[in-house]
Parts: sequence; C-alpha cells; structure tokens
Amino acid sequence: MTNKVKISFAVFLTVVLHFLAQVKPAQSAPFNRQMPADSAQETLCAGGFLPVSPPLSDLGNAEYIRMDGAHTGFSGGLYPNGSNSPPPAHRDAGRAIARRIVPLDRQGNPDGQNGKIGMISVGMSNTAMEFSTFRSLAQADSRINPHLVLVNGAQAGQTSEYWLNPGASTWQEVNRRIAVADLSPLQVQVVWLKLTRTGGGNFPQKAQTLQSDLTTIVQNVHQLYPNVQMVFLSSRTRSYTYWNGLSPEPAAFETGFAVKWLIEAQLSGDPALNYDSSRGEVRAPYLLWSAYLWADGINPRADGFSWLPQDLVRDCTHPSTAGRNKIARLLLQFFTSDPAAAPWFVISYPLFLPLVTHP
Repeated sequence: MTNKVKISFAVFLTVVLHFLAQVKPAQSAPFNRQMPADSAQETLCAGGFLPVSPPLSDLGNAEYIRMDGAHTGFSGGLYPNGSNSPPPAHRDAGRAIARRIVPLDRQGNPDGQNGKIGMISVGMSNTAMEFSTFRSLAQADSRINPHLVLVNGAQAGQTSEYWLNPGASTWQEVNRRIAVADLSPLQVQVVWLKLTRTGGGNFPQKAQTLQSDLTTIVQNVHQLYPNVQMVFLSSRTRSYTYWNGLSPEPAAFETGFAVKWLIEAQLSGDPALNYDSSRGEVRAPYLLWSAYLWADGINPRADGFSWLPQDLVRDCTHPSTAGRNKIARLLLQFFTSDPAAAPWFVISYPLFLPLVTHP
C-alpha cells in the first residue's frame, strides 16, 4: 500500500510539473496592456444643434429671449450697460491690485527671491479638466512668472452647493493639494472660479440661486485664504443637451447671468462683497470676469470662437481633448494679456524659480 501511494504521488507530481512548464508567465496586465483602439479613443458628443442665444458678449443691451420664445427682460454684456469691459473705476482698482500681487513666503510676507504666488482653481469636473490643460500650456510658456504655483483645486462632481460650507470636504481637499504643492494658505493670492448647479430650471430663479451660492463661496475664499486679492470668474461652456440633462441649455448659458450679477453686485457696493478696506469690513476679494467661455455652438461669436459637438465627449457636457485645448488657450490668452492679470502672471521678477504645477 505504501509503495502504491509513493508511485501515485510521483506520477501526480510529474503531471503537475509538466503542466506548469506549458503555462506562460503571467503578464503585467492590465497596467501595461495596450487598450483596444476603439476604447482608447474618445467618444464624442453626437448631440444635434439648436440655437440658444447670442453669447452675453455679443448680446449687448438687447433683451435675452429664451429658446422657447419667452421674454426675460434681462440684457447682455459681461458688465453693466451691455459692456464687455469693467467700469473705469473697477478697472483701475483691478490694475492697482494686480501690481500688489508679489511672491510671498509661507507666513504671507513679501519675498522676491524665494516667495511664491499661489493660484488655485475652484470648481467641478469641467473646471478641473480645463485648468489641468491650462496649467500644462502655462508650464510650457517661457513668458510665465516662475514664482507662480498653479494648484488645481477643482474636483469632479463638486458643483456650487458643495462649496457653501467653509469646513466642507471640498475645501479640505483644496488645502491638501495646496500643501502637496509646498504652499501655505497664506501664499494663495489668486483664484479661478467656475461653478454651476446641475440640471435645468426656471430663469431667472436658478441663475439667482447660483449667484447666491457664488456670493457665499467668494466669502469663503476670503475667510480661508486671507491673502487672495482677486477672484477671476468664468461661466459654463455650451451644452449640446436641451432642457433636461446634467447641465443642459439654456441653463448652461444662463450661468453667465449669475456671474454677471455677482460682479455687478460688487460694483454697486454690496457690503457682502466689499473688497476695499476703506469702505468697511472686507468680505470678499476683488471680482472680475476671466475668459468668457460660452458660444452658441456652431454659430461663431464676434471674435470667431465657436463650440462644436466634437469639443465635448459623449455626454455633450464635459469637454473633449479638443474642447479642453480651446478653453485652455482662451484662459492663457486672458491671463497673459489682461491688465489685471498680466502684471503677476507673466515674468516680472529678476530671480527665477521653476514653475510648479500640482493636481
């Protein structure tokens, strides 16, 4: 009996070793496996085109009429009176503030040699995607101030309601990313902010809700990052879904009114948005439009900018690679040329440090 068991075990071991010899070594997939060609490519938006409205920047003093023909009684322009430029006093204040933005040490003191200028993004997934491409363009641009540190604080799914509490996890995550960038909160001086509320809704009620959210959020910025001098705002890009969906038209277009009204409230002296200590308690940073990102789809704006279905992925809401590049170029053009941005964004100091970017 013992001999039979030994013989059986020897046969079994021989079979196992033979089998293992035929098995190929395991591959390091999925990490090194090449994705199939079709899944490696973006699936782009296939939404149809319906005209929504002239952009705010082209609408001027004309009345905004909704897609369903409803008259709203509201006119366009990024700033009051149908203008796309800030009033002279606000413009001049912005230029003066821009000249005060200098590299700071970790305690918030000026340090022209080793200090940094922190710029963060605040927003949802679209904001994060666009800022990521923007910072890549900035990193490759020799004009950019080498003291500038770009931190992508925007987070997927985190629309305006998730930023209303200054103790919310969104702000905690921004602080974590600031720390990873080797910055302190006192070195953050500039914010690019782009937020929305998802879904459709009535006008002007939904835009007014977003305006209220933005008021609270810029106050949170001042509370959490007391050296932030300027918040530059953008509204949504165009959607190719209508009335229903994640961020459909015309609600996506109408986020521009929320930004417009927020800035106009500061211009009119709203104490909740005061940025000037000579006028009372400072509650918020200085507010200004950055690049205006909305165009009525295939209809070019006056400046030639358009937003095509292929600028979006299949949900017809989030930007494709082409769309991100379009937005990033608009942002880079703005920050390198606007008098309220260029003094701190482009090279202006004799001692150079490498540009640092962080997710």
